[in-house]
Amino acid sequence: MTPPALRGGVILPFAIVTLIWSSTWIVIRDSLGVVPPAWSVCYRFAIAAAGMAVLARLTAVSLRLPAKAMAFTALLGTAQFSMNFNLLYRAEAHLTSGLCALVYALLMIPNSLFAWAVFREKVSRGFILGSLIAVAGVGLLFLNEYRASVTAAPVEVLLGLGLCTIAVLCASVANVMQAAQIARSVPMTSLIFWAMAIGAVVDALYAFATTGLPPFEPRPTYWLGTAYLALAGSVITFPLYFRLIQRIGAGPAAYTSLLIPVIAMGISTAFEGYRWTPLAIAGVLLALGGMVVAMRSRLRPSG
Repeated sequence: MTPPALRGGVILPFAIVTLIWSSTWIVIRDSLGVVPPAWSVCYRFAIAAAGMAVLARLTAVSLRLPAKAMAFTALLGTAQFSMNFNLLYRAEAHLTSGLCALVYALLMIPNSLFAWAVFREKVSRGFILGSLIAVAGVGLLFLNEYRASVTAAPVEVLLGLGLCTIAVLCASVANVMQAAQIARSVPMTSLIFWAMAIGAVVDALYAFATTGLPPFEPRPTYWLGTAYLALAGSVITFPLYFRLIQRIGAGPAAYTSLLIPVIAMGISTAFEGYRWTPLAIAGVLLALGGMVVAMRSRLRPSG
């Protein structure tokens, strides 16, 4: 019997989000270079906000929100589209895109713990066990990277891990905010538009304060990649993902990340020369196995 969390058209949004987000990691990596990461994040969500405005116009959704919802949206946009992505882009300067994707696959752990703390969503012993196994697997991967990386010094690996971990926590806070009643009371398109727009403004202020005016990037591939991240990686996926959070909860919605690191690490192997060792293989198997245990525990019907 199909678990309730997989009924009602949930599988297709899962598949779309998974496939698109699996490819965004390597595109983010390519955007690092002449343009400081903060400006790249700003460009991405400025374009994405414009895309959401067009979507709102096409679907006849008003962008007007009450003052209370605007304040909520400002916090959401700062956490999701400023703090989270600024930290993530900086982390990818120190780690391969596949490893960053694997750390993000653990998003379901803080999502579920924060949802338990705020909304009292149940956290089972099976979920805790699976989460611990997954964390151990990621630990093995970073131990392997720490020992054998030829692209970064050990201190860079630790810095990248730290930045990525804090980014995951910021994303998790934003995810759990999406399950709040105030987020459910306004149109999703309007909510995401303002979150992206406010996030882009915060990004611009931060970028200007820390790096000054952005340098010119002549590469067409940079702008094509930024457009892909903004439109496919943000305008298409975030409404689908946030709707999943509202329908099935923040913890289960993060299970979209189960296959993302497998695909992302495959892409990283092909384009970034990621080197597989027995320790790395054991880490991936533990991480994915732990996430499967945790996922089955959360999706198991009661009664």
